[in-house]
Amino acid sequence: MTPYTMGEFDLSHRVVLAPLTRQRAYGGVPQPHAALYYSQRASPGGLLISEATRVSPPASRQEEPESSFGDVPGIWTPEQVGAWAPVVDAVHAKGAVFFCQLWHVAGDAARQREQQVSPQMSFDGRRKELTSPRRVAQGEAPRVVDGFRRAARNAVDAGTCVRVGRKPLLQLVQ
Repeated sequence: MTPYTMGEFDLSHRVVLAPLTRQRAYGGVPQPHAALYYSQRASPGGLLISEATRVSPPASRQEEPESSFGDVPGIWTPEQVGAWAPVVDAVHAKGAVFFCQLWHVAGDAARQREQQVSPQMSFDGRRKELTSPRRVAQGEAPRVVDGFRRAARNAVDAGTCVRVGRKPLLQLVQ
């Protein structure tokens, strides 16, 4: 276990909890058990990366029946930000660093039915017809960028570390 310095963070080892989508954030809000889940995996000087965290309502279209991204957390409402805070606090109490993985999957692709892919099994065992992803349309890009901007601010408000390279992300999005 070799220590590693990552920017301003001194990690005691190079074992990182990679993002694992759990689909247990009912209604898009992290639940109290998330604090236990992440804190059990934290260690002094460790690095944890959150599960995929939606930046805005259209980020995964989880409310649509054909979406395969149900119950993933978000970070655009005050309720969601408030629910992340105890998770981050629990990880920090163990001396670990917590990064939030901000996520958008070009949500409108779930509604586009031009290119079908084979039927897929969903997390709950039901078969779902999924579509191929598509590019974000030029007119959608500003909305997507704004969603990331707001989500980054909210993640910092919740206590997570949001960085791009060596610079805090907030310096880049303000």
